[in-house]
Amino acid sequence: MASSHCTSDSGLEIKTRSVEQTLIPLVTQITTLINHKEKPKKSQKTLRAIQRVGQAVSLAVGRFVTVGEAIASENEELKEEMYYACQEARRAGESIAQLTDVGSFDQPESDTRATVYTDKTGMIKAARLLLSSVTKVLVLADRVVVKQIISSRSKVLTTLEQLEKVSSFQEFVQIFSQFGNEMVEFAHLTGDRQNDLKDEKKKARMAAARAVLEKCTMMLLTASKTCLRHPDCESARINKGGVFHRMRLALDQVIEIVTDSRQNGENEIHPSSIYADINEFKMKIESVRDNLQGISKESLAAMLELILEHTEDFTDSAYTSHENRERIVELSRQARLELEQLVMVWTQAQCLKAKEATEDTELAIIKTRQCMSELRRELQNAAVQLAADLLKCYTEHVVLKALKVSGSEGNLEVVAEYTGKLSEQKEQLIETCRLLRHISGTEPLEITCIHAEETFQVIGPQIISAAQTLALHPSSKIAKENLDVFCEAWESQLNDMSILLKEINDKHNSNLKMVKAVKLDAEEQAKMAKLGLELRLHTSDVDAETERWEDQDSEILRQAQSMSSMAYSMYLFTRGEGLLKTTQDLFHQAEVSAQIVVGVLYIWVNPDLSFNSNIGEEEKTNLLLEADKLPALCHQQQMTSRTPVHGKAAIFTKVDTSIQETKNVMTVLMKMLSLCYNLLKKYKMDRTFMSSPHGWRRNQLQTVTNGESSEGKNGDTFGVKSLERHMANLTFLESK
Repeated sequence: MASSHCTSDSGLEIKTRSVEQTLIPLVTQITTLINHKEKPKKSQKTLRAIQRVGQAVSLAVGRFVTVGEAIASENEELKEEMYYACQEARRAGESIAQLTDVGSFDQPESDTRATVYTDKTGMIKAARLLLSSVTKVLVLADRVVVKQIISSRSKVLTTLEQLEKVSSFQEFVQIFSQFGNEMVEFAHLTGDRQNDLKDEKKKARMAAARAVLEKCTMMLLTASKTCLRHPDCESARINKGGVFHRMRLALDQVIEIVTDSRQNGENEIHPSSIYADINEFKMKIESVRDNLQGISKESLAAMLELILEHTEDFTDSAYTSHENRERIVELSRQARLELEQLVMVWTQAQCLKAKEATEDTELAIIKTRQCMSELRRELQNAAVQLAADLLKCYTEHVVLKALKVSGSEGNLEVVAEYTGKLSEQKEQLIETCRLLRHISGTEPLEITCIHAEETFQVIGPQIISAAQTLALHPSSKIAKENLDVFCEAWESQLNDMSILLKEINDKHNSNLKMVKAVKLDAEEQAKMAKLGLELRLHTSDVDAETERWEDQDSEILRQAQSMSSMAYSMYLFTRGEGLLKTTQDLFHQAEVSAQIVVGVLYIWVNPDLSFNSNIGEEEKTNLLLEADKLPALCHQQQMTSRTPVHGKAAIFTKVDTSIQETKNVMTVLMKMLSLCYNLLKKYKMDRTFMSSPHGWRRNQLQTVTNGESSEGKNGDTFGVKSLERHMANLTFLESK
């Protein structure tokens, strides 16, 4: 999901698909048990089925915990945390077995006493404990894989240092053989990790680092051999040193990704792209419509100026066509004028104290957004056209061929002439990659553009040093082989760039298609199951809290119950059930729920409106600390709901984000309800404000009584296969 990420109730972030997929059977079982408690009367057949589920969960957790404890015994640094998590999981599994134990089944089916889950709160607590503890065991076990990657990298790095210092061919061959085996192991571990990562940005960075290591392994071989054959050649030493340096950077990058850390100061955060900045600016412009009073005009102007500053990368480029440059300059001027016009009519609306956007404001919003879309389209055309022209021009590799010939002839003068031309090509390609990054449209494609830029930046000088070495030793077969390898790397990167250009074009073409309302398929429902269940548990918490209130007509209570009902319907959507049928329904529901919270609840808890003056300042402060979290959370929820996305993966990520944000709002709502309840008990409240003039009855949503579910597909193994296998042993209930 990506960027979205999924976080368990225990605060542990699930970063890999395998951990997520391993949890799916358990989530399915817990969901079945939680939903069954809502039907007070059950047949003996159903009771037996529920008991079997409870027993199956307990037994599967027992086997699972045994494997977790074995992992703990083999990894000293995880032992204490792992044992504690395993104990919690075992205790929760046993609790669920007890709560679903209906005893003897000699009661007649008509007996109204044939009920289960008399301890409603106990089942929810046990379910939450089981989910969080099992998640923790899996995440801890995943650290073993990270440890394996770190250990493998250390071996590679040690051998790499030995290779750099060798002085004889015999020693080199021996150590390089060991290095090759270690690189194969490292490649397998990092390949599995790359496929397993949920974060698409991290996955792209891992792919880039692994590509560098793969290509550099062959370069290291020929560059080292050349240096051994010609030990006094300065250009050969420069060539070899560049390869070793690049491999170390790639090894560091892998560790940064798997450990979420920064290993050295050479890695910098790249500035945002024009594509992303324009999207954000358009969203801000759109929000003016709903919030005439709360948005800073200065911040909008600053955002636009930053975008226009970045467009100078295009207009200042010597490779941008005159027509593109003139059009970009004109659209930039028009964008400033459109924003000025919007600010003017917006200010007029504020002076009139208008609560909604006026007709003039609406028109100005539309024109500003349209202008920005045209500017973005023009930038896309400029970058794509430049890239296509360069790739077409360099297809024949004329300069590389000339370097090979002149190097083999020992003609240093001609080599110098063509190295100058190669340097010019390099600068053109680097600048083109920068422009493509600005308009690529997604973070993974941005990272691929950055990787291409860095590759051209490094390989260009390496080709030059390899060509100089060959020109100094024209009869050297090793020097000729070395130049061939670096030229092949350049050609390979040009080919990769053409694939990148096609992917960017496909991205922009897909944006032109109409967005259709879609449903989650079975696989997506399985991936969403854990987050959906967590949201379900939060609604249960809110429901339990509201049941404590004596005044069921309280206005704050009514809105909290309404919010809980909407969150519950979003949970049902993750299961393919309920009234929300498509993703558009879900996004609309999320936006509506955010409006309710930010528009009403935040005002109610304002001490000047809600509470008598005898409430202490500390209590007011505690309540407002929670309340102050709501505007930002709800604003983000609204922005997510309104942001257009394209493509199946992007829509799924938006669904994941919407539900995660709803869960975050529910967490704050729960704390606020608890605080308000305690204050109600302690102080006499103003019923004129707190009470609703009308009674309210909660909407009865369709009760989920069947427990049918489909087993999620296992993800790529994350190294601890036994855990995954034992979790898959859970039996699945099909109640009728």
